[in-house]
Amino acid sequence: MGSELPTSIFRSEEDLSQLAASERIRYRLVGAQCRFHANDNIAAFIEEGEIDELRAEVEAKMQEVLRALVIDTDSDHNTKQTARRVAKMFLTEVFRGRYVPMPSVTEFPNASRLNELMIVGPIKVRSACSHHLCPIMGKVWIGILPNEHSNLIGLSKYARICEWIMSRPQIQEEAVTMLANELQDRVQPDGLAIVMEADHFCMHWRGVKDDESMMTNSVMRGAFLKNANLRREFLSLLSKKV
Repeated sequence: MGSELPTSIFRSEEDLSQLAASERIRYRLVGAQCRFHANDNIAAFIEEGEIDELRAEVEAKMQEVLRALVIDTDSDHNTKQTARRVAKMFLTEVFRGRYVPMPSVTEFPNASRLNELMIVGPIKVRSACSHHLCPIMGKVWIGILPNEHSNLIGLSKYARICEWIMSRPQIQEEAVTMLANELQDRVQPDGLAIVMEADHFCMHWRGVKDDESMMTNSVMRGAFLKNANLRREFLSLLSKKV
């Protein structure tokens, strides 16, 4: 069933319970008119025990993919458990950011009224291209210009938020924007700047097979967008950290 699944097919929870976990979750998403693109978090629509059910579903379907690739998983000792390993990897590791809630982040009031530039990074990040599901490996730098009303968060929490956002299939440009939105809402600074530099294995492995190119992109908000001197200070300090 596609995303157009009508919300009136099933009359009770018992009817829903007869569906595969993926279809139950999709049914809830469609009923709530909630998007579920590759880089969306859908944790609010997953009930207890359904991650394990999803893992079993993915394992069964991955086994069929291997069969379609004419890989003899019965006699090949290296691939007997591949479907199970891949299912676990997708749901609990590399795409985990889709299936779990936002990590707990402790916030502190800006009691000292800090209003100077703060830079966090480089934070190592790992993601996956949603076009080919190939790895994206890179680094993120975050610049924050707080004000007296900003909520300050612990240093390690920046890394946790990055990991939560990045561990989904996506494109780098959208990932950086999503990270900026999350930090803007949480910290409420006067200025926010993010720079991400990453290797894309969809270029290394396939296509042009160029293993030298990297992609760098940035998002500038508030004071970083309006104040060229602040932006220049942030970028110049970054160049010393590379």
